[in-house]
Amino acid sequence: MTRTLIIVPALNEEESLRATLKELREVVEVPEIFVVDDGSIDATADIARRAGALCAQLPFTLGVGGAVRVGLRYAQRNGYERAVVMDADGQHDPTGITALLDALEQGADMAVGNRFAAGTVDYPVGHIRRRAMQFLAFIVRTITGQRFSDVTSGFRAFDRPVIELLAREYPVEYLAETVEALLIVRYAGFQVTEVPIAMRPRTGGTPSTGRGKLILNYLSLLIGILSSASRRALLRREGS
Repeated sequence: MTRTLIIVPALNEEESLRATLKELREVVEVPEIFVVDDGSIDATADIARRAGALCAQLPFTLGVGGAVRVGLRYAQRNGYERAVVMDADGQHDPTGITALLDALEQGADMAVGNRFAAGTVDYPVGHIRRRAMQFLAFIVRTITGQRFSDVTSGFRAFDRPVIELLAREYPVEYLAETVEALLIVRYAGFQVTEVPIAMRPRTGGTPSTGRGKLILNYLSLLIGILSSASRRALLRREGS
């Protein structure tokens, strides 16, 4: 069996984490789970350890990008061949892990859970957020030439070469770090595919960002993406 690490970044998720880990163990055969407690002030780390998960307890909050990078570095240094990143709040149905890993078996280097694929349960998103996500998807398609329906999905699986890459390069600056991570992987020439997944309501706790902060982070992300694309285009011209 291919050695796989399930990375669960968590910030103040004591209300949800116990049920999430219990379901993971019921659904996934012999899961190796690594919870990255991103500076929580509640019992998140204690719950993770009592549930038998590996746990890194960060002394302060890095943000989801920093927490994911910690998890990927652990996977890289400890010889895991694959890694799956999923939320601690119960919104990601762990049965989707099988589909993500199957996509890697079929040749993808990275598999992204698509919340909006045909045949999936409707995932409600506010108007402003949906328009921002659609615009980001357009930017990604323009840059990479590949169409993606869900560029902000946090439910993803990575093969070993992508683990090696993102353990060094996973972005930590933005809320929607998933978009920049997707671009980094595509820039490196890896194959990325989307897989239909189901989303569920949050089982407890509260989201870490409100609408205003979400919009500001999307704008910061857009500026970062366009700046990075401009630098890459300039380097290509200088190298030609």
